[in-house]
Amino acid sequence: MDSRVKFLLTIAFILTSSLTPFGAWPVYIFLFTIILSVTLLSELGIRFVLTRASLALPFVLSALPVIFTTTGTVLFTLPLGTWTLTASIEGLARFISIALKSWLSVQAAILLASSTPFPELLQAMRAVRIPRLLVAMFGLMWRYLFVLVDEALRLMRARSARSGVSDDPNASRKAGGTLLWRARVTGGMAGNLFLRGIERSDRIYVAMLARGYNGEVRTLPLAALTRNSWLVLWLGLFMLAVLLIFGILIWG
Repeated sequence: MDSRVKFLLTIAFILTSSLTPFGAWPVYIFLFTIILSVTLLSELGIRFVLTRASLALPFVLSALPVIFTTTGTVLFTLPLGTWTLTASIEGLARFISIALKSWLSVQAAILLASSTPFPELLQAMRAVRIPRLLVAMFGLMWRYLFVLVDEALRLMRARSARSGVSDDPNASRKAGGTLLWRARVTGGMAGNLFLRGIERSDRIYVAMLARGYNGEVRTLPLAALTRNSWLVLWLGLFMLAVLLIFGILIWG
């Protein structure tokens, strides 16, 4: 599928999930069915997507206080010193809704990122008129991650070349010194990595300017969307709009 269609449908899916009222369980089931179907069609594997989406679940715990701050039918009370926390059924429903929305949105983002090469994602962002500076920041951030990894590997290789390891199993001290010494060395390596990363980024940016870089990576013009791509786009947007309107009318 065209990267522009995938990008627009992913953004629409995340917006639909975010705007759906709390407690609209049938709509959540439909959204999960859509994600599950796309996962099967993408051949990425259900386990692949669900495992990576579960990494975002710990961040949902930041919404845990809504269980105790939302007024409604009392579920249970929790004495906490001089305070008493009162959990409500409405608060629990709101928390579960937030968790499901986040989980579904992360799955959609993982599907998009895993099935689309990153350069095509950048082209799709520019095609839908996302500001050039923002797209350039995304592109440079992605590319400089590999630069930092390369510099970190060089530092670790240099450290290994200068470290002696004893072959004697009865040695009284482990290689590398005490924990405090290791922490000091790690801190020095982190600072060195920061400085080397800045210096290398300056050299790369000067090389980019010498080759005519003006804030946007030059690519071949994108081909026009085919009839099938337009059909998939409009059908997907229509289906998501129907689900959102249904949720607002019934549970809004």
